[in-house]
Amino acid sequence: IDKLQSTFRQWEKAAADGDRSNLSKEVLTSCESIDWQVDELDKAISVASRDPSLYGIDEVELENRRRWTSDARSQVSTAKKAVEAGTRSNIANNANLNGMRRELMRLTNSQQSASDPYATQDNDDFIESESDRQMLLIKRQDEELDELSISVQRIGDVGLTIHDELVAQEKIVDELGNEMDSTSNRLDFVQKKVAMVMKKASAKGQIMMILGLLALFIFLFILVFFT
Repeated sequence: IDKLQSTFRQWEKAAADGDRSNLSKEVLTSCESIDWQVDELDKAISVASRDPSLYGIDEVELENRRRWTSDARSQVSTAKKAVEAGTRSNIANNANLNGMRRELMRLTNSQQSASDPYATQDNDDFIESESDRQMLLIKRQDEELDELSISVQRIGDVGLTIHDELVAQEKIVDELGNEMDSTSNRLDFVQKKVAMVMKKASAKGQIMMILGLLALFIFLFILVFFT
């Protein structure tokens, strides 16, 4: 705002049209920048007003901040209107410009007199409070990131455990497959041996073998029944 006032005074004193045009652009650019910054401050004040105790302020401080942003908007609006009026009329009405300049100075003086001798302290407290708020937000974000990092680490550990379990189960399945292959080979070998024996034996020999096995079965059955 101080820079805007300095540029505005230079614009008032400028005689050449070229210098005045450049200064007009500079003043309007500064007004747009200040308007944007004041909007951001209003947003911060609105957030703080929802829970003043969280940020260590009270209603008096909030009201001082609202008054500060309101005065800032008034100063910017006055300078902007003066430059736009001067651009349109080519400085045809010096009385109106002087009146606007006096209004701008009156707003500045009223702001200083209203807050004096605490204006500087209020501004410093305002900036310090905003800095504290930003630090608090950053601290909360860091804590949330730490919690997220711990959760991701836990998920990673669970993933490694599942991987190890899958590897162990895959090994067991491979061993079972090998055993089944070995058992299947042995069974095939036994079947071939039995087929060879049955093939070599005559029909009479096969009948005798069946009768012998039947007699053995009956003997074992009687033995188990009587014992």
